Amino acid sequence: MSKLQQISTQSKIVADTADVEAIKQHKPTDATTNPSLVLAYISKPENQTRIKNAIEKAKAQAGDKNAQLQYAQDWLATSIGAEITQIIEGRISTEVDARLSFDTEKTIAQGLRLIEHYKNHGVSSERVLIKVAATWQGIQAAAQLEKEGIHCNLTLVFHAAQAQACGERGITLISPFVGRILDWYKANTDVEYTAENDPGVISVSRIWQLYQQKGFTTEVMAASFRNTGEVEALSGCTCLTISPGLLSELSQSQDQPASQLNRELAPLEAMDTSNQASFTWLMNEDPMATEKLAEGIRKFAVDQRKLESLILASW
Repeated sequence: MSKLQQISTQSKIVADTADVEAIKQHKPTDATTNPSLVLAYISKPENQTRIKNAIEKAKAQAGDKNAQLQYAQDWLATSIGAEITQIIEGRISTEVDARLSFDTEKTIAQGLRLIEHYKNHGVSSERVLIKVAATWQGIQAAAQLEKEGIHCNLTLVFHAAQAQACGERGITLISPFVGRILDWYKANTDVEYTAENDPGVISVSRIWQLYQQKGFTTEVMAASFRNTGEVEALSGCTCLTISPGLLSELSQSQDQPASQLNRELAPLEAMDTSNQASFTWLMNEDPMATEKLAEGIRKFAVDQRKLESLILASW
């Protein structure tokens, strides 16, 4: 078996892309998208018809230009997601506008709209994960959506406090980032990192261990891989969302995976994530988590605005 096939016996493989052709090639169980991935896919010349269809749908709706633009964006994201669900067996993650990351009520509202769009595309809510940034406000929004039977994927997780808060509130899935943590430490330290001391790998391993200790049912989906060594080091994590490039590399290798999830790390210290003040303080105490969460939200917002501009150029 290839490395990818071997790893898939330990973890659910999720494609980290909105590219329908790449998903057809690698046949993952689930797939996840974000504004950057949607923008990259929609920007291809062969997808211009999809943009025009979104605009036609939006213009047929009541409301002003801003409401129509929002409708077009939601329709685009869910139309891609609906097409992906015809290829995969499992779930598709679709992200709420990053600019709503600090607004609980508006996050809930867009989550509900996305689910309604999916229903109009013939996709049941059971096959959709509403993807929300793991800010305090985003976590509260996701908790409310979960109570209404809508499953969520909390993304941009860089700290165990985010993970614990999600587990305590019964969120369906979290996406702790690996590569972006490594990026920060490479930029801010002089240490040489390998799979054994990779701070992103260690972070996800400790979050997974925290969930085992506390009996949380929330799934852990490691994300944002920089190399196959990180993927191999987290084999055994519930889910792994992997880019097409790394999926290809793993599928072409017949070697035995180098390692798997470290289940023997020291226990994490108890944290109070019951209220916003203590949660925010825990985040504030970790410069990496604070900076990478803010940066991730900003970058997704930039690509959301680019997507809007792309749609308006064809209006």
